[in-house]
Amino acid sequence: MSALVELDRLSKVYSTRTGDVVALQGITLTIDEGEFVAVVGPSGCGKTTLLKILANLEQHTGGTGILGNRELGGKASDDVGMVFQKATLLPWLDILANVLLPVTLKRRASAADREAAMDLLRMVGLEEFAHKRPDELSGGMQQRAAICRALVHHPSLLLMDEPFGALDAMTRDALNVEVNRIWRETHKTAVLITHSIPEAVFLAQRVIVMSARPGRIVEEIEIPFGRERTLELMGTPEFAALSARIRRDFEVKAA
Repeated sequence: MSALVELDRLSKVYSTRTGDVVALQGITLTIDEGEFVAVVGPSGCGKTTLLKILANLEQHTGGTGILGNRELGGKASDDVGMVFQKATLLPWLDILANVLLPVTLKRRASAADREAAMDLLRMVGLEEFAHKRPDELSGGMQQRAAICRALVHHPSLLLMDEPFGALDAMTRDALNVEVNRIWRETHKTAVLITHSIPEAVFLAQRVIVMSARPGRIVEEIEIPFGRERTLELMGTPEFAALSARIRRDFEVKAA
């Protein structure tokens, strides 16, 4: 399996009026094609900054980063899809038009584009809501539409920044199962930022633990479960033990 993302001693320093702020320091990480990686760490440790660098929405200030066969640090990449903490759907567009937005911002959507968008909505159970407005959907349904929007232009890398943090526990669990299914069916490489250790264990093949600022990788933990995950997994002793171990390590190493 070949690497899609390669980071070598990557760092990010913000220059402020009162001095430099080191957000990320010495991040060395390889993510293989088709892998699902979750990143956990304390608030302010640079997790979202790392995601923005991968999306070319921020430029790193040290080290090197490669996505596919291109160096990071240029313009925003068409090879990346991003799901934010809120769905951020445009309220005056229907769901189908929102999903197609990454396409229509660049060119006129074709019949094939519209069919691809409908296929994604069908995959997440939103086909019958294609012509509804966002305020006619629940929060969980809106986030499913946001995932479709992130995938409609066929990116190699799917980035998710705490996408389910504002949802209730039952909706969040259901969407975690949905994300696992989407990942398996689309074969995308995925990086998830989350504050939830159980969510990281449930979704990821590998969990990256970051320290408090300046953000550094302090541990990488392989998750030994298969690609298909069901909610029953969360009730197993193995799942509980692994989550507890990561929480203990997190509290010690990320402090």
